[in-house]
Order: sequence, then structure tokens, then C-alpha cells
Amino acid sequence: MTIKLNLDRVMLERHVSLTDLAERIGITLANLSILKTNKARAVRFSTLDALCRELKCQPGELLEHVAGDEPNGKGSEQDV
Repeated sequence: MTIKLNLDRVMLERHVSLTDLAERIGITLANLSILKTNKARAVRFSTLDALCRELKCQPGELLEHVAGDEPNGKGSEQDV
């Protein structure tokens, strides 16, 4: 079981760039990239709140449960 973050899809739908979103929510470009590529092991509620506020969406639009998938290699995963 894996929780997938559909940040790339929501950003595309909202026409928001990675750089612009990083500046608007006060997160580093590197950490936002980790979220966008699904390499994060956890997401802080404050980060999720900021993403939802700036993208004008609900958490369910960003988060998806994918049964049977395993996380991509553990070496590069971070808590963001």
C-alpha cells in the first residue's frame, strides 16, 4: 500500500509552476520537488494546509491510496 501525492497533476491543472508554488508556501524548491516526485515518506499538516490553500483544493485532491504499490527506494525519501 502506498499513499501517492498527485501534486504534479493539481499544479498542471492550476497552471502553477514549482518555483512559484515553493515561494508562495514558503518551502524550498528541493523539498517541494521531493513531494512532487513522490519521494517523501511524510507530509506535515502545515505543508498540506499551505498546498491546499495556495492550490485552492482539498487534501483528497492531492492524496491518493494506491493498493499494492511499494514506495520508490528508501534512500532518497524524506519527511517534508
